[in-house]
Amino acid sequence: MPVRIRLQRHGRRKRPFYHIVAADARSPRDGRFIEKLGTYNPMTVPATIELDRMAAYQWLVKGAQPSDTVNAILRFKGVLYFKHLMRGVSKGALTQEQASEKWEAFIESKEGKVAARREAEAQRIANYHVAVSGTAPAKPEPVVEEEVVEEAAPAVEATEEAAEVGSTEESRAEAADVAGEAIAEAEAAAAAGEALEAAAEETPEGASDVEKEA
Repeated sequence: MPVRIRLQRHGRRKRPFYHIVAADARSPRDGRFIEKLGTYNPMTVPATIELDRMAAYQWLVKGAQPSDTVNAILRFKGVLYFKHLMRGVSKGALTQEQASEKWEAFIESKEGKVAARREAEAQRIANYHVAVSGTAPAKPEPVVEEEVVEEAAPAVEATEEAAEVGSTEESRAEAADVAGEAIAEAEAAAAAGEALEAAAEETPEGASDVEKEA
């Protein structure tokens, strides 16, 4: 009986998911199967694949033929690589321990890449939901240096205002001093004029005659 490892479709219209099954090649696509080996969901990012690697390997050893899609899945999950390593062990090129180490390293590398891609996709979806919901972005915390500059600026302005007030008062005082000096000079000049007039009035007539004779 020819056995084929293929996908069996489930789900609804435009939202399919598949079972990975080993079935008789002559049976319908979604008909009876011999053994279920895993599931495959292509609608997620990345695609979700759950597979019993050892059961799939046993069917390959027995001669089961995978379909094209299942062959790609087996290669991605490391089943074909494990089959290759076991062939090397049977020929004496590798020991069982070396083959196991190589296969485990391969699986860890693949699973790490899938996990990283899944986390990146989850982060992208979270960012999209935040953008759609209209949540405001977090405001950056104020820098301490900027606060110091802002506080120093009013102090400088106050100093400038005080300097302007002081200069205004000094100019007013100087103007008052100048006005006082001018008034004092005017009063002194008036007093001197009055003294001259008084001296002229007190001069005797004989003195004027002497001046005339001279």
